[in-house]
Amino acid sequence: MGVKPSLQSGGTLLGFLAKILTIFSTTTNSWIRYPGGHSGLWQECNGGTCSNIPCQSERGAEAAPLSSGAGGIVGLVMGLRILCHEGDSRGQTTSGIFFLYGLLLLIALTGYTVKNAWKNDVFFSWSCFSGWLALPFSILAGFCFLLADRIVQSTDALSGFPVCL
Repeated sequence: MGVKPSLQSGGTLLGFLAKILTIFSTTTNSWIRYPGGHSGLWQECNGGTCSNIPCQSERGAEAAPLSSGAGGIVGLVMGLRILCHEGDSRGQTTSGIFFLYGLLLLIALTGYTVKNAWKNDVFFSWSCFSGWLALPFSILAGFCFLLADRIVQSTDALSGFPVCL
């Protein structure tokens, strides 16, 4: 396996891991813990009783980029398409989609973290950490596809150049 397919396979795998972690963090209710309960994006649990969190405009702004998995899904589909069809030149588009997905994750996670960081007796839990872990995976997936595309372009550019090795 060459460098290009390895980078594309790695990018697809990293994108898949980012998407799984994003889905996992969005659907679970352990974003923050506090004495007597815990809270997620959608529900708050106190003393074993969980109730839905009322819809707020700021809550929607945080949850929208996390729950709108379109960026991650489109990136995965494009990555798998690139792997299946050799010579497909959509590497820059795929890397751009993963970078945009990472940017949306960064905006949502930063907003949530800043809003809850100043509360007393509140600790971030594993759902929040899995969301933050998805961020570098999506950015690294974008870099893998970008590097794979650059390698193809550089070998095409050097193909007519006389080199003695």
